[in-house]
Amino acid sequence: MRTPFLFVVLELCLCVSLPLRAQRQQRDPLTDAQAQQIAEAGRDPGGRIGLYTKFLDEYAGTIKGLAVRAPSAARTHRIDDALQDFSALMDELGSNLDMYGDRKADMRAGLKTLNEAIPRWQQILHGLTSEPGFDIAREDAIESGNDLADQTKQLLVDQTEYFNLHEKEKGQERAEPQ
Repeated sequence: MRTPFLFVVLELCLCVSLPLRAQRQQRDPLTDAQAQQIAEAGRDPGGRIGLYTKFLDEYAGTIKGLAVRAPSAARTHRIDDALQDFSALMDELGSNLDMYGDRKADMRAGLKTLNEAIPRWQQILHGLTSEPGFDIAREDAIESGNDLADQTKQLLVDQTEYFNLHEKEKGQERAEPQ
């Protein structure tokens, strides 16, 4: 009688601990200090876009710096990690842009800066020689960069059109019913 009960308890413990372990292994592309800065920016679209752009520039610089080093297993691993974080951060920024776009927040200034930065990042990614240790992460980063570039360009067009028609709403953090 005790044996089945013991197996049920063990299975329950295993079921609870596996998701926690998977969550712990998932990388966060932001340091605690960077996450704090994003949180402090709150709902300010320009501030958040500026911070994400700054952090992505830092990752791009790291990737560029690692690319010129002599090939080694440690270098390959660090590039792979940096590319994964870079992709995740671009995707996170894209989600923020969706949210602010839906709110009709005026983020044109941040979008212009972002639109200027993306080609630099894409140049670094395309200039990175293909290596089996980080090739998948490189392709993912290129795809994320292309998606972010398309999204940014379209949002910039949409925002320009919208705020030309709704001049009273320029500079807003979200559309308020009038």
